[in-house]
Amino acid sequence: MARDVAELVRPDRLGPALVDATGDDAWREVTAEMISGGKSNLTFTLSSPAGELILRRPPTGKLLPSAHDMGREARVQSGLLGTDVPVATIVLHDDGELIGLPCYVMEKVPGHIIRGELPAGYATTPMEREQMAFTFVDTLAALHAVDQDAVGLGDYGRPAGFMERQVRRWTGQWEASRTHEVAEIDELARRLTNGVPAQERSTIVHGDYRTDNVVYATDDPGRINAVLDWELSTLGDPLTDLGLLMLFWRSAADGPLSLIPGITHLPGFPHRDAMLERYAASSGADLSDMGYYQAFAHFKFAVIAQGVAARSAAGDMGGQDFGNLDDEILGLATAGLDHI
Repeated sequence: MARDVAELVRPDRLGPALVDATGDDAWREVTAEMISGGKSNLTFTLSSPAGELILRRPPTGKLLPSAHDMGREARVQSGLLGTDVPVATIVLHDDGELIGLPCYVMEKVPGHIIRGELPAGYATTPMEREQMAFTFVDTLAALHAVDQDAVGLGDYGRPAGFMERQVRRWTGQWEASRTHEVAEIDELARRLTNGVPAQERSTIVHGDYRTDNVVYATDDPGRINAVLDWELSTLGDPLTDLGLLMLFWRSAADGPLSLIPGITHLPGFPHRDAMLERYAASSGADLSDMGYYQAFAHFKFAVIAQGVAARSAAGDMGGQDFGNLDDEILGLATAGLDHI
């Protein structure tokens, strides 16, 4: 195990804790391998003769006070265990004594995490791709149907005024990262600020629901084994999740989003309209204000792209080159205005 990974995970401390948590002495010989890193939370595969587990911990460097809350991630997944939302079982959660920072360990869920292209031979027929799509949106509807009080998550967020806070937050992010004037972004922010719809209901919100944040069963494209990456989850307006899903649900005519490679442009995946109809049928939600939430998703992602562009220009993206994102930012803003 590389020294830097060992310093991030502290297997000498983690191993005995895993033995206590699992009752299996084989975890005393744990090793770790980083599988994702960067400015988001770090993810490691833990291995021992007993099998494999997954560890999540905050990134290195200075952390924002409210960001990278490992306890929240572990809590929401523990709360959802046994509901109609598939999640990984949490094996261990620690507030910082083990490795120096909060972390949690969960089971490694078998299946495909699909980024950018389908695995060879997987979901090759239109029927299988439709099953993938409808299972994906049905799982989101199932999340939004969970009674947060019944699963111990009634205090997991502040749903009142949720949308107003979101618009203010992302407008502030734009002001902090903008490098030039984009009139379309300013107009989109103005319309979003002035047109917040009445919130129909408050639910658990995932915050980053897209196809590479779920684990599809290897033997059945119509089954999701787990929903992952809960670091943005809270209580709020569920249609923000659906709006973001619609943005990421690209057709061949839309063209790709450079920062989020997808699969939904491939033949056989249903159009956005079919996904909205499916969600409405599954949830019973009123989608008459859906244009607002789609506009907000475009705005939010344009601001994220601007932040990436600004950090890249400053040399703070670890050498990753995302090219010139100005056209994508303008395109997102223009498309957002078409929705509101």
